[in-house]
Amino acid sequence: MGTANRKGSAVPLLCTMGALLALLDPVQPTRAPDCGGILTPLGLSYLAEVSKPHAEVVLRQDLMAQRASDLFLGSMEPSRNRITSVKVADLWLSVVPEAGLRLGIEVELRVAPLHAVPMPVRISIRADLHVDMGPDGNLQLLTSACRPTVQAQSTREAESKSSRSILDKVVDVDKLCLDVSKLLLFPNEQLMSLTALFPVTPNCQLQYLPLAAPVFSKQGIALSLQTTFQVAGAVVPVPVSPVPFSMPELASTSTSHLILALSEHFYTSLYFTLERAGAFNMTIPSMLTTATLAQKITQVGSLYHEDLPITLSAALRSSPRVVLEEGRAALKLFLTVHIGVGSPDFQSFLSVSADVTAGLQLSVSDTRMMISTAVIEDAELSLAASNVGLVRAALLEELFLAPVCQQVPAWMDDVLREGVHLPHLSHFTYTDVNVVVHKDYVLVPCKLKLRSTMA
Repeated sequence: MGTANRKGSAVPLLCTMGALLALLDPVQPTRAPDCGGILTPLGLSYLAEVSKPHAEVVLRQDLMAQRASDLFLGSMEPSRNRITSVKVADLWLSVVPEAGLRLGIEVELRVAPLHAVPMPVRISIRADLHVDMGPDGNLQLLTSACRPTVQAQSTREAESKSSRSILDKVVDVDKLCLDVSKLLLFPNEQLMSLTALFPVTPNCQLQYLPLAAPVFSKQGIALSLQTTFQVAGAVVPVPVSPVPFSMPELASTSTSHLILALSEHFYTSLYFTLERAGAFNMTIPSMLTTATLAQKITQVGSLYHEDLPITLSAALRSSPRVVLEEGRAALKLFLTVHIGVGSPDFQSFLSVSADVTAGLQLSVSDTRMMISTAVIEDAELSLAASNVGLVRAALLEELFLAPVCQQVPAWMDDVLREGVHLPHLSHFTYTDVNVVVHKDYVLVPCKLKLRSTMA
């Protein structure tokens, strides 16, 4: 008996300890993607094209500086051979499925021996690249293998042997692979900018975090992202999506550089966070006064003997929800509207439940998703609480439906007037953008454009 009692008393103690440990160990957010993107082969070709000037600057600085450095390596006079020009003739990138990227650079040099005609030289660099995810969560582009070759463009055998001797002294082949690593510094800075903290409102931010290294396939480079939201610097634990999100299959004939995909859960989480930030606590102006309202609801006259302006104060009573269907996006709001008088000491005498469905219009400006409330598709008002007796639903709609339908969309649009930053690299913007709403997700095919400050 005594042993049984001791065992029974231990059960509540263990439960209490378990609860305390759970409080000490904060719940980790579920790691599941809610958006992502695919960089297409065309997009990869564009990135290679705009990288040529940068590659040329890096290679010119290093190759033309080699001869000057001879003075600091013990030689009392510089080499008799010097590189007079460096030009990147071609730079390309291609996907190696399930592995990474292949980089190709064709460099044209002119080497001038002392008192001789400059000699044309061609350098071919082939490098295999892969992407790792570091412990800080950032993606990093790294070199797996590098194979440079140097060739003098001479037609005569004797000249070719002489050229080879000169080239061995002028071009440090091993150093070319270090130059490739230098070329990756700028792309890696751009990959770090992907995970920057972006403002949504003054006290609300979002951040896109890669869940794993990207997947390389013939379609392109696919990257899955999880969005985290913050209010006043604290991460908001958004509800878990009931449906796991994965990047949709894309048409092989796409002419876009990049195709972004944003799930229904992404938009719902955005509005959930804005609700937690208090962004949707709104004051709705009204043309009504206590005197005009008393003509419809007689008990208002017994509460207020002087004529006072009526104010509507609205707040969400439950979390908003975004619904995505083919060709249509809608926001469902569940509001409680308090009708009363007084400012700042507001006194409510009537509360109304307002269920509003607003159509959403989605567009892109620069790298921001612009979300506007196009039209109120449906609205229902019902009595929630009253100090002035029973008020019929039809009368509630007659008195308050118009200001709710006019002012709620305007308030929502003002909250998101700056737009929502899409996943992007800091030195690129989006052009030729198309926003396509599908069931459960939104596709944003677009082209990349290097910002003019970097061109």
